[in-house]
Amino acid sequence: MREITIATVQMKPALGEPEDNLVKMSDFVSKIASQQKVDLIVFPELVTSGFELGVRFTELAQRIPGPSVNLMAQRAAEFGVYIAFGMVSKERVESILFNSAVLVGPDGELVGSYNKVHLRGEERMAFREGFRLPVFETEIGNIGLMLGWDLAYPEVARSLTLDGAELICAMANWEKTQIEEWRTYVRARAYENAVFVAAANRVGDDVTLSFGGESLIVGPRGKIHASLADEKEPESGEPREGYCVARVDLDEVRKSREEFQTLQTRQPTVYRALVRRY
Repeated sequence: MREITIATVQMKPALGEPEDNLVKMSDFVSKIASQQKVDLIVFPELVTSGFELGVRFTELAQRIPGPSVNLMAQRAAEFGVYIAFGMVSKERVESILFNSAVLVGPDGELVGSYNKVHLRGEERMAFREGFRLPVFETEIGNIGLMLGWDLAYPEVARSLTLDGAELICAMANWEKTQIEEWRTYVRARAYENAVFVAAANRVGDDVTLSFGGESLIVGPRGKIHASLADEKEPESGEPREGYCVARVDLDEVRKSREEFQTLQTRQPTVYRALVRRY
């Protein structure tokens, strides 16, 4: 058995206040790790900044590694845990920004990062598209990262799976009005690929958008191991901040793939249309 414990956090970032958000993230890490031994903590997309920032993304973008990554790496080392989170990043050319996901490890080092491939709506004006889907080999298993709208594209999870991912961290800013999509996509990607999905979605409002939470951890046969779907504010019914934790066995990935053969019986030569533009 290869058992690991995963936590997914749904948090409301303060718009344009990275210092406050990093403090809140640190508090979540401390609270989660002090209550049980945990191997991986997953935060939402753009959790250090918030979403609706427009040109202000340029002011808040950081390099990877940089101050925010270094701080979360320190927290990871302090509690002996892997941490995945979303942030706005920049290259050496200051005007090139990415919507990025970062994975830091329990040794206090950067494991790797991923730049979002599928940008939606106003994101296209702020960010450049990524062009790689990396899988990171870690002591707890092979981990893939995806962000928000990537979840709607089955090619992303399938590519990560074929490159060895056993666990996919899906970090999102999924809107409340489209939360049924979120639920469906997360379980579908787990089913299709016989892979674990740790999905962290933010809550709260920015300027015009409201976000739906319902963070969850799903197994390779679609089993929901933990969920925050019922975490609502008592008076308003709005989704609230929180986290859920599950202990899972990564050996279930291999067992499921061997039993159901959905990957082994693929016919790639038939799928030529997949790489054709619409």
